[in-house]
Amino acid sequence: MNMVLHIDVISDVICPWCYIGKRRLEKAVAALDGPVKVRWLPFQLNPSMPREGISRKEYRTRKFGSLERSQELDAKVIAVGDTDGIHFAFDRIERTPNSLDAHRLIWLADKEGVQDAVVEALFRAYFTEGRDISDQKTLIDVAAEAGLDRGKAGGVLKGDEGLEAIKEADEQAWWFQVEGVPFFIINGKITLGGAQPPEAFLEAFGKAGRS
Repeated sequence: MNMVLHIDVISDVICPWCYIGKRRLEKAVAALDGPVKVRWLPFQLNPSMPREGISRKEYRTRKFGSLERSQELDAKVIAVGDTDGIHFAFDRIERTPNSLDAHRLIWLADKEGVQDAVVEALFRAYFTEGRDISDQKTLIDVAAEAGLDRGKAGGVLKGDEGLEAIKEADEQAWWFQVEGVPFFIINGKITLGGAQPPEAFLEAFGKAGRS
């Protein structure tokens, strides 16, 4: 009997390379003969972002020095995304959100057995539909569309559930010296940084199985 391969993905829902990394990981998993369990862990690229987010134009201009530079970078990501079947629509995104509440719903989705569907739905909502995922109603709508119980999602966002898990994930990211996402931890020991090609994942899976 094959042992289950455990993959922890440290990721932020507002990171386009995390979405690309998800697609490439899926290709590698599809090519693998054996059971795999993927768990998504939170990472906030902008932990000090206001809860309601800010204008994406303002945020990207501040981050990259000019809107033109931001658009050049977006164009590169769009081209890569196309090769992986993701249609990034950055022109639809009006706000760069605070991703804390999204991560709390991803935490809940793990407990409810629908984590992958909710992660996929959040990436799609933000990157291809331009929905504001710092808005709690939008977040609940997106998560519910992906199979998460609406009442449970609303209950988590009303309180402080999931915050402890985010703190624990921060500590794990520090332990593994994570400086950027996506970051993949395979069987708790083999690590991969960045949106690697499927072949790199398969090589890492092999190492994890042997070590």
